[in-house]
Amino acid sequence: MPTSRTGRPPAPRAPRRPAAPRLARENRVLAFYSSARRSWDRPLTAYYLIFGGSLLITVLGLVMVYSASQITALQMSLPGSYFFRKQMLAAVIGAGLLLAASRMPVKLHRALAYPILAGAVFLMALVQIPGIGVSVNGNQNWISLGGSFQIQPSEFGKLALVLWGADLLARKQDKKLLTQWKHMLVPLVPAAFMLLGLIMIGGDMGTAIILTAILFGLLWLAGAPTRLFAGVLSVAAVLGLILIKTSANRMARLQCLGATEPQSGPVDCWQAVHGIYALASGGIFGSGLGASVEKWGQLPEAHTDFIFAVTGEELGLAGTLSVLALFAALGYAGIRVAGRTEDPFVRYAAGGVTTWITAQAVINIGAVLGLLPIAGVPLPLFSYGGSALLPTMFAIGLLIAFARDEPAARAALAMRQPRFGRKRGAGGTGSGRSPRRWNTMRRRASAARSSGER
Repeated sequence: MPTSRTGRPPAPRAPRRPAAPRLARENRVLAFYSSARRSWDRPLTAYYLIFGGSLLITVLGLVMVYSASQITALQMSLPGSYFFRKQMLAAVIGAGLLLAASRMPVKLHRALAYPILAGAVFLMALVQIPGIGVSVNGNQNWISLGGSFQIQPSEFGKLALVLWGADLLARKQDKKLLTQWKHMLVPLVPAAFMLLGLIMIGGDMGTAIILTAILFGLLWLAGAPTRLFAGVLSVAAVLGLILIKTSANRMARLQCLGATEPQSGPVDCWQAVHGIYALASGGIFGSGLGASVEKWGQLPEAHTDFIFAVTGEELGLAGTLSVLALFAALGYAGIRVAGRTEDPFVRYAAGGVTTWITAQAVINIGAVLGLLPIAGVPLPLFSYGGSALLPTMFAIGLLIAFARDEPAARAALAMRQPRFGRKRGAGGTGSGRSPRRWNTMRRRASAARSSGER
């Protein structure tokens, strides 16, 4: 037995711990990452994100509309559920439009482009006729349908521009005309400016901004050169600056950026500041559903343009981040559908719808957070307003139809049949006939993989 220099036997060493647990943890992390990536790359990911995300946003929006509109309804001597019932009716009609749009073939969507554009232009022109158009909050962009029901035709103008612009660019791409700047701009830009003019006559700057974003999105997807894109953007920026400078109301909204006091000098920033107050008082998990303080007359438009502020007060940071995550998932799914298709109409239409919903959500949420001027646009699928909800749900139906129409998605949906289908043989095993061959999911999956589909 070896001894040390002092003559004493060496102390026994503790056994080393194996490095297996650390290696096992790394393997588990890699396995989880690989599994998540495979799940994310599945053909039906975009379909589930669009359908599930839009459904959750709409349902949560109905809950928040009921919570945020009760005080406003009672102040107007109406039942507390008045606005909720109207929004629920619009959601039911919108669900029917969504299902119809999701089942329509692409050819029918293209055939509807010109009728929808003609109808939207007619209604938007009808708004400006005295005695027919109705002014709400200083903007004359409404038509009364009788009773308490009104319609805002400019909301349908967004859907019209998306469908008509996508069909126009797709036909020009098929004829290889988009390489010429005249064919890229005409008649898309003049028609968009016509819609913008009809909207701005009524004074609705917010809807005009969304329509401009849709136009830029279509031009970007069509491959507009940087110089051409910058030129159109410069013209739009100059026109927007002139419209802001010539309106005291728009200048006041611009001066309320970053305001912390309701009366910031000569400008009244009551709505912007109280929106920040609502978000700040929500904390991490909020004060509880229905327990908002700002909706008791302090925050104007609590159930429409500033419903995100009430959501932050009642559901806290967790609720607002959930809403942001749902819109981010919806935007990602729309981009994925537009990027994976080979049909030019589907690419332009999906990109236009994604630009529309994403831009409107960013402008609304940015205004509530005090990062952008208050534009008076609702939060898509979330705020109160049937005129905004109906065309938006139809547009979501378009995205669902496009997501289902991908070749890999069609193969995956075909696999989701009942596990046991009709048998191929007519008899049993003891009748002298061929044995039964059940159309199982495993056989369909192997057939799909052999054709190159995932």
